Amino acid sequence: MSDHGLTTIPSAFSVRETIDRLERIATARGLVVFARIDHAAGAAQVGMALRPTELVLFGHPRGGTPLMQDRQTAGIDLPLKALAWEDAEGHVWLTSNEAGWLAQRHRLTAKSSAAVAALGAGQGAITLAATAPSPPETVEPLR
Repeated sequence: MSDHGLTTIPSAFSVRETIDRLERIATARGLVVFARIDHAAGAAQVGMALRPTELVLFGHPRGGTPLMQDRQTAGIDLPLKALAWEDAEGHVWLTSNEAGWLAQRHRLTAKSSAAVAALGAGQGAITLAATAPSPPETVEPLR
């Protein structure tokens, strides 16, 4: 489903395994995992409850730099992010920003349209592979 620039897809795995898989797939494609944040653990540290919720920041300067060369404000939304979370019924979801939304939000011009398309395609492939019960046997490296 798509909602206000967010794409949310179901995952066949737990929150932790979804993010573990996303990290492995992203790294195999030559991307950098910059950070991983366990929001539920943070909540627990202050005595609050939160269902499993983890965020990962990933990307590559080759993909994000053209967007920032076009409009530096795009850097506020880079690197890419993916949030795995468990709903009240125990279903796990993976949510990420749509590349087209980034382009619209930052009023990117045609000079970065190829980079936006590549970002969207790459992110879509990675998130689908991370959430699907049978990921592809081989993963194409980033070029």
